Amino acid sequence: MQTTQYTAEILKELQRTADLISDEQAEQLVNGILEAKKVFVAGAGRSGFMAKSFAMRMMHVGLDPYVVGETVTPNLEEGDIFIVGSGSGETKSLVAMAEKAKAIGATVAAVTIVPDSSIGRLADIVVEIPAQTKSGEDTGNKTIQPMGSLFEQSLLLIYDSVILRFMEKKGMDSNKMYGRHANLE
Repeated sequence: MQTTQYTAEILKELQRTADLISDEQAEQLVNGILEAKKVFVAGAGRSGFMAKSFAMRMMHVGLDPYVVGETVTPNLEEGDIFIVGSGSGETKSLVAMAEKAKAIGATVAAVTIVPDSSIGRLADIVVEIPAQTKSGEDTGNKTIQPMGSLFEQSLLLIYDSVILRFMEKKGMDSNKMYGRHANLE
């Protein structure tokens, strides 16, 4: 198979996965962000990179999001939302963070392959991305891609879709976002 044929297949997989994501679950995430005082995001590995991308876009639309683990991240409080992207929902450091966020009284949101995972069971909001797990467990949505690639790509797409829906609800367009783009580059 040629490289561009792989690209076409990946796009088909992403479309199939997007079609399986619940509108209701995604809308709950948007509303959770709209209702929160502060927004915190976390993820490990490539899911963590997607979380950082999401935080960047939230900043561009005027929110003050925080990436857990960064030195400028403040304390999480009751009324905040903690959004965890974790394919397995079992990454120990993320489970511990979700437990602490729940104990503090924050809203916990999980974006995961496995809604019945430790993080999924702790979460107030769950967005299921039905993708293949890293270990290759059959979730009914097979991929040609290695490990968690389909989940991580879908995670970025759902995060970008949440931004678009947030913008729609706030009556925003992308022109306003450029005013908040980094300018020391």
